[in-house]
Amino acid sequence: MTTTSERVPVTVLTGFLGSGKTTLLNHVLTANHGKRIAVIENEFGEVGVDQELVINAEEEIFEMNNGCICCTVRGDLIRILGNLMKRKDKFDAIMIETTGLADPGPVAQTFYVDDEMQQKLKLDAVVTVVDAKHVWQHFDTDEVQEQIAFADVILINKIDLVSADQLNQLEARIHKMNAAARIYRTRNSVVEMDRILNVGGFNLDRALEVDSKFLEPEYPFEWGGVFELTEGTFRWEMQPGPDPAMNLIVLPTSDSGSGLESVLMDAVLTYSDAERPVAPGGDIAIGKTLNQLQLSEATSTFRLSVPQRGRYAIFTEHHPDEFQARLIRESDAIAATETREYKPDHEHDDEVSSVGITTPGDLDLGKFQAWLQTLLMTKGQDIFRMKGVLSMKGHNQRFVFQGVHMLVDSDFDRPWHKDEERHNSLIFIGRGLDREELNAAFKSCLAISRK
Repeated sequence: MTTTSERVPVTVLTGFLGSGKTTLLNHVLTANHGKRIAVIENEFGEVGVDQELVINAEEEIFEMNNGCICCTVRGDLIRILGNLMKRKDKFDAIMIETTGLADPGPVAQTFYVDDEMQQKLKLDAVVTVVDAKHVWQHFDTDEVQEQIAFADVILINKIDLVSADQLNQLEARIHKMNAAARIYRTRNSVVEMDRILNVGGFNLDRALEVDSKFLEPEYPFEWGGVFELTEGTFRWEMQPGPDPAMNLIVLPTSDSGSGLESVLMDAVLTYSDAERPVAPGGDIAIGKTLNQLQLSEATSTFRLSVPQRGRYAIFTEHHPDEFQARLIRESDAIAATETREYKPDHEHDDEVSSVGITTPGDLDLGKFQAWLQTLLMTKGQDIFRMKGVLSMKGHNQRFVFQGVHMLVDSDFDRPWHKDEERHNSLIFIGRGLDREELNAAFKSCLAISRK
């Protein structure tokens, strides 16, 4: 049987029309990057191919000057892949371009449903190219949300056409939708090949590199900042954002050390209280009060009256960048002296999001498989990707699985190392995911220890 290392890695390239996919493909096919890549482009693609370098015109397979191969999909993808594999000695990796409006799911599923393809090829990564300037016009479409949700690597392209604030806001939104993806910023789709080829897809051993808060507790807020304020009146200004309202609390904090840590538990408890609606122009309460700031369709301004000089911690439900929020005294914006981003425990039910689960203990393999089967039967259409490394009772090897919609590929791989703590880490990426329900159901699959 073919081992994973012998299978040819496949990268699926997706992105909305005009995002820069064609530019990236031209870079792959013409730059002297030293990689041997077979590119499968869309029918009537715009990639320029030198007709003098045709190997076989009937099968439309072209060899490029830089050692890469290009062919055009004019029919069945599996047939094209089969033709390519006859020339396996000429390339080390395959890149498949999807159409701008295509859901990458069906292409990814090819490597799960066809036994012959699964033996010869391995889905290495889905790479999504995002147009930094124009993606906001399409963010609410299913196509863009699914392309981001499916991605293992995301290239935010055309960064020279937007401001630094717009770029940070975009990256924060993308990360919220897909916390597992690696995000790179590019101009003209120029990127190091090692960042998009043979990257190993999603590797939970590297989860902390992707999301440094992967193992942190989850909080009811995304951001905290400490401000050194004098007595007087300040303004908290916000632009329209992803939600019509945002919760915020302001707590006096210690004069030394971490101002956020000293009031963190007070903040968590306050967020469980009833919300106090505040209309634009209203006053933000200081202390253990959960202010629900109601936003208008234009700039919304709220008053913050500070009774005495000191340090104050502000905790916001969403990242301030999502609303271009800022604290102002007269005409000057006040910068925070300490900030921290927190792993949120909330998601928008109707949006694409990612739910990560990490828990110690061994799982009962039968319980897990039964739960997963039920989950996929009932929610499979809404789960775009799932990936995990699990610890199964009675087995010394790690149990690794990943799936696309209702198709799952799973197996035991390497043994747990002696100095490695056995644990379970998995992530679901999809639409309308219920974090609490997924956590509770997964933990019900833990094996019952018998003393």
